[in-house]
Amino acid sequence: MSKTILITGATSGFGKAIAEVFAAANWNCIITGRRAEKLNNFAKELEIKYPIKVLPLVFDVQDREAVFAAINGLPSEWQAIDVLVNNAGLALGRDSFENANLDDWDTMMNTNVKGLMYVSKAVIPFLTSRKKGHIINIGSTAGKEVYKDGNAYCASKHAVDALSKAMRIDLLPYGIKVTTVHPGAAETEFSIVRFKGDQTKAVLVYDGYKALQAEDVANIVFYSANLPDHVCINDLVVTCLSQANSFYLHK
Repeated sequence: MSKTILITGATSGFGKAIAEVFAAANWNCIITGRRAEKLNNFAKELEIKYPIKVLPLVFDVQDREAVFAAINGLPSEWQAIDVLVNNAGLALGRDSFENANLDDWDTMMNTNVKGLMYVSKAVIPFLTSRKKGHIINIGSTAGKEVYKDGNAYCASKHAVDALSKAMRIDLLPYGIKVTTVHPGAAETEFSIVRFKGDQTKAVLVYDGYKALQAEDVANIVFYSANLPDHVCINDLVVTCLSQANSFYLHK
């Protein structure tokens, strides 16, 4: 019987790669994103390429009403969710605390923290009713150490770490697994978004070493989701070989 995964932020980066890996293994996919055209096109691509069903849901995880409307409105055949991947997230700006942009702070906190909480809160009743399921939160090495000019982004990913620990405790009686994957430097759209479209700055982030690729993180998520029922990877930090942690990178 086919399993079902719900992935937020599936139009690019980790989310898109995760959907590809699970679809290739015959998992039905619920994919979410803000960009309707990209999301719907990706859904069609997956269904053409693999013998699976794909349900695209267009909403911004920051919008609480939209999140609950979309997830509470899932057709009955899509409600048996086996895995939720809270992937939607972003970094905006790389400024010192006193110079940082308040709108950037709000967007990061609303997406990375509140968005994760809203989607989880909406999906969890489907998991608790079956007394099974797996929540995989995409954190960051920024959630393990705070680095210069990281302020609100680091705070948001520390919150993801704390929320994951809380979920793990509170959902234990329901047999629900909670895993947090904390990637280091990864070559995706992340830096382009962070530097607001400045391609030169974005490219320099990955200059001189081989960064993680989206597929690397997707494969780790897939492995974590396919362990025996009694085994759960709670917390996993993953970097490329050139990176020791948030501070040390060898180029």
